[in-house]
Amino acid sequence: MQAIVSISNLSKTYTGGFQALKNVSLDIESGEILALLGPNGAGKTTLISAICGIVNASSGSVTVAGHDIISDYRITRSLIGLVPQELTLGSFDTVWETLCFSRGLFGKKPDPALIEQLLKDLSLWEKKDSELMALSGGMKRRVLIGKALVHEPRVLFLDEPTAGVDVELRKDMWALVRRLRESGVTIVLTTHYIEEAEEIADRVGVINNGELLLVDDKQALMQKLGKKQMVVELKDAVSEIPDRLVEWALELSDDGHQLTYTYDSGNPHTGIASLLRAISDAGLLLKDIQTSQSSLEEIFVNLVKKT
Repeated sequence: MQAIVSISNLSKTYTGGFQALKNVSLDIESGEILALLGPNGAGKTTLISAICGIVNASSGSVTVAGHDIISDYRITRSLIGLVPQELTLGSFDTVWETLCFSRGLFGKKPDPALIEQLLKDLSLWEKKDSELMALSGGMKRRVLIGKALVHEPRVLFLDEPTAGVDVELRKDMWALVRRLRESGVTIVLTTHYIEEAEEIADRVGVINNGELLLVDDKQALMQKLGKKQMVVELKDAVSEIPDRLVEWALELSDDGHQLTYTYDSGNPHTGIASLLRAISDAGLLLKDIQTSQSSLEEIFVNLVKKT
């Protein structure tokens, strides 16, 4: 798959010496959904702002569809849509006027049918004649999404788009994101709702302290870095793990009824069969067995702890 955004050795140091980005390199593939995860202050917003031309990088380069964001800034701006974290909207314009004006800023011809469909997709059609100052925070967030999409960008950046919004908007947004991806739009999002990234993203990038720790296919990332656990529930509680089970490094629950075995699911020799035999040989009676896979959130937390 061809990269639509290419970032090479991008760094940003603010006045005072704070380095928000440290030699970040990344290719964002056309038509993918990429989730950028990281704690507050990790550099996610700075990275997006640099790509969108809001922040000037200290060094490095970025191209969008082969166009440099500095020398070809008019072209690259027209290819990008951005939904910022902040609710940056006027007060007295109506929803309809706001989207018409945003489309015109990019030199696009009026297209009432497109704007109507966009407002319906965002559940804003009944609010089209309402002034922005009269809208709730969730509705204003929907307008920001509409503004970002009204000029039909090829790349959409969503910076913490569901922070502080209701469940209904969240569902509407992800449904819209999926439709956009199906139409060929590339989506890059930052989120603190890691379960959403796990559900919707094709690839996941982890940023901390201005460094891009890794970028990988979501499933491959979970397979490489995730742990799988088997929990064996015993019929009768034990006070300690029998000596013949020590080699499996089991964890005993506080009530003595569960043994937890952590293993690499990618290894063809997991040791499960021999462990179960050893449990039986130790005279322990099984009541139940369950397995679980590490979530993306657990992987993310472990990665950040290491940096």
